[in-house]
Amino acid sequence: MNNLLVLPMLLPIIVGVLLIFLRTYGRIQAWISLIAMALTASISGFLLQQVQMDGIIRLDFGGWEPPFGILFVADSFAVLLVLTSSIVTAICLSYALISTSKELQTMYFYPTVLFLIAGVNGSFLTGDLFNLFVCFEVMLLSSYVLLTLGNSKRQLREAIKYVSINIVSSWFFLVALAFLYGAVGTLNMAHLADRVAEVGQTPLLTTISIVFLVVFSLKAGLLLYFWLPGSYSSPPIVTSALFGALLTKVGIYALFRVFSLIFHHQPEITHTIIGIMAALTLIGGSLGAISFNDLRSIAAYNVVVAVGFILVGLAIATPAAIEGSIYYIIHDMVAKALLFLLIGTMITLSGTSKMAGMSGLMKNYPLLGWSFFIAMLSLAGIPPLSGFIGKVLISSAAIDNGSYVLLALSLLSSIFVLYSLLRVFKNCFWGETIVSKEEQLPLRRGVLIPCLVLVGLTILIGLGTESMSPYVSGAAETLVNPSIYIDAILGKIQ
Repeated sequence: MNNLLVLPMLLPIIVGVLLIFLRTYGRIQAWISLIAMALTASISGFLLQQVQMDGIIRLDFGGWEPPFGILFVADSFAVLLVLTSSIVTAICLSYALISTSKELQTMYFYPTVLFLIAGVNGSFLTGDLFNLFVCFEVMLLSSYVLLTLGNSKRQLREAIKYVSINIVSSWFFLVALAFLYGAVGTLNMAHLADRVAEVGQTPLLTTISIVFLVVFSLKAGLLLYFWLPGSYSSPPIVTSALFGALLTKVGIYALFRVFSLIFHHQPEITHTIIGIMAALTLIGGSLGAISFNDLRSIAAYNVVVAVGFILVGLAIATPAAIEGSIYYIIHDMVAKALLFLLIGTMITLSGTSKMAGMSGLMKNYPLLGWSFFIAMLSLAGIPPLSGFIGKVLISSAAIDNGSYVLLALSLLSSIFVLYSLLRVFKNCFWGETIVSKEEQLPLRRGVLIPCLVLVGLTILIGLGTESMSPYVSGAAETLVNPSIYIDAILGKIQ
């Protein structure tokens, strides 16, 4: 059964390679991709249930036991994210099947998406830092390709900035890995945590941890998000939805894993810096979200706000805060994909991404309008939708921890998110319609079905919090108590 651990990464790679040879058959590629992601989601769901029953599962490649070989590790935190990523990717691919042009479908779009999700899932499952770097690069190389598909000058300009920044951050990642290996003699995460606990988090190790913080913050968009709004708002809308839902979450996952498992011995330094960065990210993202009239830029800055809010939980680092962050990560994957897909549909119908060019869409497209309304409420954390429980848990933890500044900024950011999206809802869906019933563009048949599925998910997650609670609580417990992870990996060989 442990061999199933490799499938969430291996299956998309195998299918992606196969699809390269079917380049001219866009619809066949789409259906095969959907089947592959459905299988990946099913396998992930099965693994999550096994982890819940039997505890953390590991797969040692080539029979090499830790800390000497490559390994994949499935705990509740990793598998929850793999499952959510796979479901969201499948829904985005179904939207692409309905709405994407044939030209884009035959430009290796589907294989590249599968390679992207392979890198994402591999990043969640890997048990050593060097292979985290490798999976990061698989994900990033795929994102470079997806960012440039579409033939616009703006995409090329943003791609140059995005690629340059990620090359620099990857170089810093390698430097940090080299210094860490030189200082401790291992890159296996569990072994690293064991060694650092033994020798103590020396000033050298704390410095190395700050380099990792800079690297992962660049990937996640924590404070160092100057590249994100342009990169996430320039590619085709399905690509933007995938980027907004998945890419920042990999950086966030790395921050949670590294600073809860390995570098958690000097929280007055590392976690204080994370808290300051999260606070500044909330401020910058909130101001950006209300400053623009371009819908895609508003959505991109809402991604930034979510990053800051999630990392508030890591800065506080209590069980309730970590649990709230996990809930919010899952919610944000679903809600951000929904937001980008709805905005993409609005842009397709109106021919512009500016609010000034849209009005009265509710009259002609009521289902689209009410879907956007639910997405807005979910992102603002209105009960009983999926964003509510994460906000409540993190806010409660901030009060208990005395982190009143972070609490105030978190609550204010929710108001800014609500205002930014309420402005879109008011200006674009209400008022006099610019286009008459006779002149309106028809919605492509079935184009709202993926959006409605995501709407259903955000409602289901909110109402099904009690059912999710054992899995999320187990994930939070593993992050708060590193010994659980260490014993699961090294306990059997000591």
